[in-house]
Amino acid sequence: MIKYINQTVEYLRERDIGQAEIGIILGTGLGQLVDHIKIEKQISYNHIPYFPTATVEFHKGKLIYGELEGKKVIVMQGRFHVYEGYSLQDVTYPVRIMEKLGIKLLLVSNASGAINLEFKKGELMLIDDHINLQGNSPLAFKGVNKLGERFTDMSEPYDNEINSKFESIAKDLDIKLHKGVYASVVGPQLETRAEYRMLKILGADSVGMSTVPEVIVGNHLNLKVAAVSVLTDECDPDKLKPIDINEIIAMAGKAEPMMIKLFSELIKSL
Repeated sequence: MIKYINQTVEYLRERDIGQAEIGIILGTGLGQLVDHIKIEKQISYNHIPYFPTATVEFHKGKLIYGELEGKKVIVMQGRFHVYEGYSLQDVTYPVRIMEKLGIKLLLVSNASGAINLEFKKGELMLIDDHINLQGNSPLAFKGVNKLGERFTDMSEPYDNEINSKFESIAKDLDIKLHKGVYASVVGPQLETRAEYRMLKILGADSVGMSTVPEVIVGNHLNLKVAAVSVLTDECDPDKLKPIDINEIIAMAGKAEPMMIKLFSELIKSL
């Protein structure tokens, strides 16, 4: 993997993607942050050596380099998922590339379903902890110890200092920001009523199909990591209705301005 990483980084540097301070992963329906970036370079994933290709139609599939609130950023406009047929190493490969390009902070966004019924769709949840239900680890491969500590500590996967800044900013902007535990499943099928009940018993406040692999690798690389989830639907097993993916995307888009404000103000404060 080290050889592949070096070749990918060399390719990007040859195309004027330089050092960055912050990496940002934009999830479902949350691609409009790029409109606020002073873009210096953007490259489609399918042109980047060893990068997976985004197959989900609502993920743009571009790597963007530029400036946001005075900071150099690398932005993934669209991410990869295990349910697309990729390995966890494939899904998290871009995080390793961003780290080689200098990032010290990884910010992640996603869309998820609210398990905690006190949380409502259209609201935001700051991820304080997670439950990995993807059945494997992105660190479970030969040679991982050459890239970082094999037995990565996960006692604080989401940086407390950054989370506190997010909470303070949300309060100042009058944005409702819950804090909770995110459960990550494989998908792509949605959960059954029994699975929602199980997730609640396990202590999950929301559920989605991403984020945790990238967060694990971020911690493996000693990056500061923070993640915010847009709650796009309410997962009440006693009142469960069929979910329309288009409604989920629309709800994520509706909440997107709040996410953009949070991320922009956080970056400005650093």
